[in-house]
Amino acid sequence: MSKIKAAILGSGNIGTDLMYKILKKDGNIELSLVAGIDPESEGLQRAREAKVETSHEGIKDILADPDIKIVFDATSAKAHMHTAEQLSEAGKMAIDLTPAAIGPYLVPPVNLNEHIEAENVNMVSCAGQATTPLVYAVSRVVPVHYAEMIATVASRAIGPGTRQNVDEFTRTTANSLEKVGGAKTARAIPVFNPAEPPITMANTVYTVIKEKDFDVDAIKKSINDIIYDVADYVPGYRLKSEPIIDYRDTPWGRLPVVVIMNEVEGEGDFFPQYAGNLDIMTASARKVGDLYANHFLQKKGVRQ
Repeated sequence: MSKIKAAILGSGNIGTDLMYKILKKDGNIELSLVAGIDPESEGLQRAREAKVETSHEGIKDILADPDIKIVFDATSAKAHMHTAEQLSEAGKMAIDLTPAAIGPYLVPPVNLNEHIEAENVNMVSCAGQATTPLVYAVSRVVPVHYAEMIATVASRAIGPGTRQNVDEFTRTTANSLEKVGGAKTARAIPVFNPAEPPITMANTVYTVIKEKDFDVDAIKKSINDIIYDVADYVPGYRLKSEPIIDYRDTPWGRLPVVVIMNEVEGEGDFFPQYAGNLDIMTASARKVGDLYANHFLQKKGVRQ
């Protein structure tokens, strides 16, 4: 079977979990290289154990291989600012898992087709991947005047990078609810829960509707359809209860509000299962990479 060669740039926890997800699923990607900067890092050691070629010279060996067409950047926003141009000049497509957001936000079941020719796409944030589809599910049926999401995740599933850039992640997530999800305005509220044992990622989404006439059944069906679409690549993505649609007091008066409660359980490839917030990022990136690889194969005439 023909496949597109890909590399992971960044051998930390995100890159490691992504590696396992790519290796365990038979798709359109051939993972040919995991690159980092520390030859003794756990990530590179795990890659070698998995029989994947490694490099501790950062982007150098990725750029040197003309057959690598897709690069998953799991480093940092600052690093991606420097490497994005190099990858573009080398003719490599970048899937950015950092907050750099040089390319457009991409949420697989929502807007992939809009950016199928993009050379750099951004995976938003964990909360963005989890809640943007839910806002979109409502907005494709009826206009959403305002969307608000509250993402509650285990404190142990939040690394130092996220803690240092929490404001940036919050703005990015809110922007995704608007630009991708279709809300007129939006707000994102993260909650880090220190409970032991750690809790599974839980999300609550509120969408305010100003329309007088709307189809309740159509909204519920749209939400259930998007849950099904996301669960195709994130098996632990599910509703905690049926969506609630009723009238509530809002800053714009008493209006219909759709409340969606969702949870994300990880697959446990590298991260613990409670860390669904991390799992959905790597699962979404793998899905995007596989879809782009399929697109490249179709352009080459390998797939119909």
